[in-house]
This record gives sequence, C-alpha cells and structure tokens, in this order.
Amino acid sequence: MLTHFQFKTLKDNWISKKWKISFFHRGKYCAAIYTQDGTIDWQNEPVEDDVEQVEMQVHDLMLYHIYEDHNPTQM
Repeated sequence: MLTHFQFKTLKDNWISKKWKISFFHRGKYCAAIYTQDGTIDWQNEPVEDDVEQVEMQVHDLMLYHIYEDHNPTQM
C-alpha cells in the first residue's frame, strides 16, 4: 500500500508531460519521474520484490489524479 502519495508537474506541453511523484511504501521513501507514456524513472526504488505491484498502483493513482475529470462542468 502506498501512503502520502504526492505529485508535481515538471513539464506540461503538447510534446511531452512529466511529473515528479513521491510516496512511502512499507515505510521506505520512494521517488520517481512519471512520464505521459507511463514510464517510471525511479530515483528511490521500492523494495525489489514489490516493484511491479507498486508500479500498477502508481499507474492507477496517476490515472485518477491526472487523467480523470474530477470537476465535471454542470449545466
């Protein structure tokens, strides 16, 4: 389980988008750069056995926070 998930936009243009992400997993601080194609460039990688599972959770969180519309326009 990821806790204290945070993201910050580093680059946002028509060509590419990048975010700095950070969180804690099993008490270990993890940080990475997340790109619009879903690539995760780890700076502080999670426990080796859990990397695949953590990456799936990161993708889900990024879809939720970045790509879903949480403020639909009301008519």
